[in-house]
Amino acid sequence: MKNLFLFMLALSLTVIGANAAENNVGLNPEKCPVCQHKPAPEHMKRAQAFEKKLGLTEEQKAQARELRKQGFEKMKPVMEQIKAKKQECNKIKKSNIALKDQSEQLKKLDKEIKNLEKQAREIRKENMKEFESILTKEQKKTLKQMKQEGRKNFKENHPNGRPSMPPCRFEEAKK
Repeated sequence: MKNLFLFMLALSLTVIGANAAENNVGLNPEKCPVCQHKPAPEHMKRAQAFEKKLGLTEEQKAQARELRKQGFEKMKPVMEQIKAKKQECNKIKKSNIALKDQSEQLKKLDKEIKNLEKQAREIRKENMKEFESILTKEQKKTLKQMKQEGRKNFKENHPNGRPSMPPCRFEEAKK
């Protein structure tokens, strides 16, 4: 009995140690200054390529990080409201209330979601204007070219345009 207990103890310590070691291997201690999570490697590569192509100075990079952080803080409550409204839509769809009432409630929520998404677009536009304000004329010109290239690539990869998001409305969701 004692031997079995010691064996189980040794085995559990080994497993715990292996898990701890596995979780620490290759971790990048740098965290995203905006949302405090570990950024994906491909995101980091794109960000570095973007900074390099624009030729941002260290001071501009710091200003850009601060602007992203401020933008994230402005956007966070709007995105949380959108998420809550969509969860509310799902609850209504799963509820046993009359179809007419469901339809009315979902139309109202759909309108509220559209208004919140409009607010989010405005915040993004404002953030872009603030970012552009820290750039030189040459950097602004380069950014404009990068945007045009991005739009061209998007059109090539999405010939039918941006796929639409499913509406909150009940009738269309049921079909």
